[in-house]
Amino acid sequence: MSMTLIEHIEVGSGGATEVEFTSIPQTYTDLYLLCSARTDSGYVDDGITVKPNSATTNYSARILLGSGTAAGSSTRTNFDLSLAPGASATSNTFSSTAIYFPNYASSNNKSMSSDSVIENNAAATQMRIYAALWSDTTAITSLLLESLLGTNILQYSSFTLYGITAGSDGTTTVS
Repeated sequence: MSMTLIEHIEVGSGGATEVEFTSIPQTYTDLYLLCSARTDSGYVDDGITVKPNSATTNYSARILLGSGTAAGSSTRTNFDLSLAPGASATSNTFSSTAIYFPNYASSNNKSMSSDSVIENNAAATQMRIYAALWSDTTAITSLLLESLLGTNILQYSSFTLYGITAGSDGTTTVS
């Protein structure tokens, strides 16, 4: 198996209303997205929606979550697969998220999974594991990322997309 960098995007001065990976090659087996983000939301914790092909429907997810003092679970019908601290969180803190898209080019419905964490350097922290399904058989050719509750994704947020190719020998190489 090999892992190849497709594209790295870092948000510049002034922030961005969205980040988009376009023309994703269909030559890989899976996709892997790493996110480090912060938004202008007025809340301590926000989410980053990750919309395959800019989709807005046919999404469902189950989330396991922890806050450092409590644990729980919930369901979602929006595409928030990543946590992000908002403007009222401790300054200069960013989320850490990894999202996996297996068989993204297949003609089956698309499953996704992610693990995400933010820290507030105060009493609150959030950790979540997502198991999601986009009920659409279209191959994923783009990923649109937006703040769930805010207007902008802030400067220095970064997003890195990798393509993963299955190998017959069971080893992983990064190029």
